[in-house]
Amino acid sequence: MKVDVLLGLQWGDEGKGKIVDVLAPQYDIVTRFQGGPNAGHTIEFDNKKFILHTIPSGIFNSSTINVVGNGVIIDPYIFNKEIDNLVNNNIKVDDNLLISKKAHLILPTHRLLDAVYEQAKGKAKIGSTLKGIGPAYTDKTARLGLRIGNIEQTDFEKRYRELKEKHLLIVKSYNFNYQDFKIEGMALEEYEEKWFAGINKMKQIHKIDSEYFINQNLKNNKTILAEGAQGTMLDVDFGTYPFVTSSNTVAAGVCIGLGIAPSKIGKVFGIFKAYCTRVGSGPFPTELENEIGQKLRDEGNEYGSTTGRPRRCGWLDLAALKYSVMLNGITHLCMTKADVLNTFPKIEAGVQYNFKGSSIEYVPFEASYEKLDPVYQETEGWQTDISKVTSPDNVPKQLFDYIKFVEKEIGVPIAMVSVGPDREQIINL
Repeated sequence: MKVDVLLGLQWGDEGKGKIVDVLAPQYDIVTRFQGGPNAGHTIEFDNKKFILHTIPSGIFNSSTINVVGNGVIIDPYIFNKEIDNLVNNNIKVDDNLLISKKAHLILPTHRLLDAVYEQAKGKAKIGSTLKGIGPAYTDKTARLGLRIGNIEQTDFEKRYRELKEKHLLIVKSYNFNYQDFKIEGMALEEYEEKWFAGINKMKQIHKIDSEYFINQNLKNNKTILAEGAQGTMLDVDFGTYPFVTSSNTVAAGVCIGLGIAPSKIGKVFGIFKAYCTRVGSGPFPTELENEIGQKLRDEGNEYGSTTGRPRRCGWLDLAALKYSVMLNGITHLCMTKADVLNTFPKIEAGVQYNFKGSSIEYVPFEASYEKLDPVYQETEGWQTDISKVTSPDNVPKQLFDYIKFVEKEIGVPIAMVSVGPDREQIINL
């Protein structure tokens, strides 16, 4: 058996949580392999809406084991809230949620540092979610971090205090008055108290050497789906650096984030919106800062599930999508939020860029620093409500034309089209 992978191909917010929820019944195990509570995977069913930040989206399928892998970073306060919300809605977590002992912790002072660094950047700020992601990964690579397995050790609180003091020295060097700073509306000391309550809750959750667990289950012919967070264009190496996240969001990150060999990667599902969005700063060639962009935002309810910030909106960027498909070895495409385009008479998609007097169909290094002017191709809109369409036989011709146009440009078939937020609103092609 091999590990199948599902990840985002744009700047995040592609609808990965819903597609994982749809696919989960086909898998014995669903696992997260990178990122942290900067993710916000939204799942809707039975008139209920859930937003998962750290827990894998397979948690709603009672027969699926969910594993938080070693590449994930965890804020115990947020994790605890997530568990409480699931339990309060009668979602079972006791027997089907496991955490890698090697996953790193986000400390309260990591969130403090995140705010300090972002403020110091001034106009060059990257648009951080202020969840402590960057500082936590920094401590991981600096070999200073605390991990889930450490919370069971007798010297945990001592090691916590030592790392906290290191962080506060950095904060003081920036002349940042952290006494007035609020985390989730709380002073640092109050947040710290709730953070330790989360630590105590996590002691009750089964912790594993996840690399052995995953590989042994592959030997036992168990089906496994790895769920990515953020999106390919936010990858720390291949995204629009420096406006990126702090982890490897591409399929190669699965090997590091779970401890499996490259030869163990199977199908790779790539999720993309029928248009593009981005939260925070950074290049966005097809962005529409006009009434069309606002209409996309309103029709798609494009506000961050983690931050609440309005997302920047624009037409689909096929050059960037081809880049993501190449990096990840995508075998199946899933197009989401096609219903958002229901009322548009014309739909455009960027097929290449004008750059330094030439037409190019790739994403150059300079894309992070210089303007790329998209060249658009126009298709006819379907101008009808597709939110109740579930059979390919009932798909409007114009939507099929749009699907075929994208497939021809990308060279990979579209396996599913999402036409609404509920798990039932899926067209299987």
